[in-house]
Amino acid sequence: MKLGFIGLPQSGKFTIFKALTAARGSIGKERIKKGDQLIATVNVPDERVDYLSEIYKPKKTIYSQVEYLLPGKTVDSDHSARRKEDVTLNAVRICDGLIHVIKNFQIFGGPPPAPEEDFFKLESEMILSDLLVAENRMDKIKLDEKRGKKINIEEPSLLKRCIDILSEDKPLRDNAEIVNSPLLKGFTFLSAKPMLVISNNSDEDEDLPEVPNIPKNIEFMVVRGKLEMEIEEMGPEEAKEFLPAFNIESSLLDRVIKRSFAASNLISFFTVVENEVRSWSVIKGTSAIDAADLIHSDMKKGFIKAEVLPYDQLAKYGSFSEAKKDGHVKLEGKEYKVQDGDIIRFRFNI
Repeated sequence: MKLGFIGLPQSGKFTIFKALTAARGSIGKERIKKGDQLIATVNVPDERVDYLSEIYKPKKTIYSQVEYLLPGKTVDSDHSARRKEDVTLNAVRICDGLIHVIKNFQIFGGPPPAPEEDFFKLESEMILSDLLVAENRMDKIKLDEKRGKKINIEEPSLLKRCIDILSEDKPLRDNAEIVNSPLLKGFTFLSAKPMLVISNNSDEDEDLPEVPNIPKNIEFMVVRGKLEMEIEEMGPEEAKEFLPAFNIESSLLDRVIKRSFAASNLISFFTVVENEVRSWSVIKGTSAIDAADLIHSDMKKGFIKAEVLPYDQLAKYGSFSEAKKDGHVKLEGKEYKVQDGDIIRFRFNI
């Protein structure tokens, strides 16, 4: 999963990115500067993977990973604020989801924070950007039709629906058919991406701001960015002493990943093969055959059945074989919907 940071200037995107990728000490070293961008890849912490690794003692334990992308500062010759914002938003089009940081602290001598206003300002920029993409594609389709080129008959109607929604200054993320349409995946619409909104609060403020008009179906959390960055840069033992003092229950990384998964509707399943325990992340509702394809295309081509054991049952019995003896391992077909915590052995033949 790749998540892109967005936010207006001075919202504290870099501070939160730095705090996030400094968690547990060593992760900060994995930050890579690519041009003007910052990229960090982190393991998704999961106690279930830890337990499976203890039981099976594999040579390799592989966690799911999240890649965070922070677009760089853009300086344009025309110094256009709109152009700079367009470039920043285009940089995160490749991402699976967005982390929108909104400022909820006051800069000395500056105006009071306006988190809801800031949210909708950037939301409108994304909607406008998507509208231009959709209209440009529609114009090209009309031109192709005049030239006699073959087009997919479903694409124009889907794009028309996108244009109608966006023209009303509404995002696409609320329309499941558009979000899940394979025909529209290549357009990488920004307003169709799942979003986690982070309210970047001052050190003393633990509360969510009053933002009654922000959609209820968006994941929304508070981070005291400056404070948490300072804590994450401490040594592990010193940080443990400070976390309770500021009423922080777990690391920023753990909390953001949990909420990112919720925003993206992701779940995890596990495989144990030979000398490897591995976690895989898929969208809730993914079929067994598509989960097999994620591992290897040959598994999809030769799919026979999936042996499925819920993690809770493995933890109860202590081994796959013991749980199987008691009838808790089920044989499932191609259309089985993978559940969070499933341990799956794919049967296939090529």
